[in-house]
Amino acid sequence: MVQHSFALNREQREWCAMVRTLTARRLRPLVESAAGAKPGGVNRPLVAALGELGLLARLFPSAGGVRAVDLCLLRESIAQESTEAETALALQGLGAYPIAREGTAAQRARWLPDVVAGRAVAAFALSEPDAGSDAAALRLRAVPAGPSDWTLHGEKKWISNAPEADFYTVFARTRPDAGAHGITAFLVPADRPGLGGRPLRMVAAHPIGTLTFDGVPVGPDDVLGEVDGGFRVALRTLDLFRPSVGALAVGMARAALRATLVHAGERHAFGGPLKDLQAVSHQLAEMATRTEAASLLVHAAAAAYDAGEPGVAGRSAMAKLYATETAQYVVDTAVQIHGACALEQGHLLEHLYREVRAPRIYEGATEVQRTIIARELYR
Repeated sequence: MVQHSFALNREQREWCAMVRTLTARRLRPLVESAAGAKPGGVNRPLVAALGELGLLARLFPSAGGVRAVDLCLLRESIAQESTEAETALALQGLGAYPIAREGTAAQRARWLPDVVAGRAVAAFALSEPDAGSDAAALRLRAVPAGPSDWTLHGEKKWISNAPEADFYTVFARTRPDAGAHGITAFLVPADRPGLGGRPLRMVAAHPIGTLTFDGVPVGPDDVLGEVDGGFRVALRTLDLFRPSVGALAVGMARAALRATLVHAGERHAFGGPLKDLQAVSHQLAEMATRTEAASLLVHAAAAAYDAGEPGVAGRSAMAKLYATETAQYVVDTAVQIHGACALEQGHLLEHLYREVRAPRIYEGATEVQRTIIARELYR
């Protein structure tokens, strides 16, 4: 087994600091200026800025895509300063990674330059009303319409960037009753006839919605990978991005911990600063320890992915499971230590408290991660 060091070297530390500075100075103002414009809509100036700053290019340095360790460092660094900017970047990667990994030369040439430049918004369309955690149960039908063409019929739900994306990586059933073996991935531009959708309003104001497919035409030039091989496309994508969801969670936990350390040092109660109260100091110690453990687990899973080690699915699941559950604990504890001020709209922790809940569900809920881990233990 390859041995890994999970301590960042100086170059990595300096790069992470640079990304945080760019996020705070260039990206966060774009989020704040758009706060009252269209809650939950795609922030195209933000996506464009991610391209202009070269951050989206980090996702696609080659046809094979980004290294998992670099992706995790990028997502964690941005998340510490702006969860909205982090989400915008991650969704570009999630939606376009199947093209980078499985797409033809023509597909890559058509879409990846615009994605990297922040001109085209991508989306990953897997979940459905009755197929969320059980992705193999999806029902969107690809009905044959000639020797090698299909029409898509059905609905997708909880699709990030829908219905405003410029193209979608869509997973549809090409073989009825074949389970995971009868699914094909298609690249579907947003202007295809029969494609519709509507936004959804969620607890946290992310761009997310439903997609409706009323005979949307697709052909062999739209297939990503192989016909009936779409579930493998989805799993390869999720194996890469699951540890990086953990990195997002670590970034949120670090932001909450940092704010709480400042508050506990400055806020006085019962004759001294909160940090001198044992009940508070022990909570701070627990928050810091769990955050560090989550970070190490995320980096270990990412390094294993990059090295091509066996058991990546289980290690990715562990990273996402532990990091997202840890972030929920750290943010909740931070709110408790801050008290009522943390519940005011506009407070960092009020924001994080809403944001931290979703990662425990999307890209495989906590319960699904435990199922994956248990299954891998017996391989």
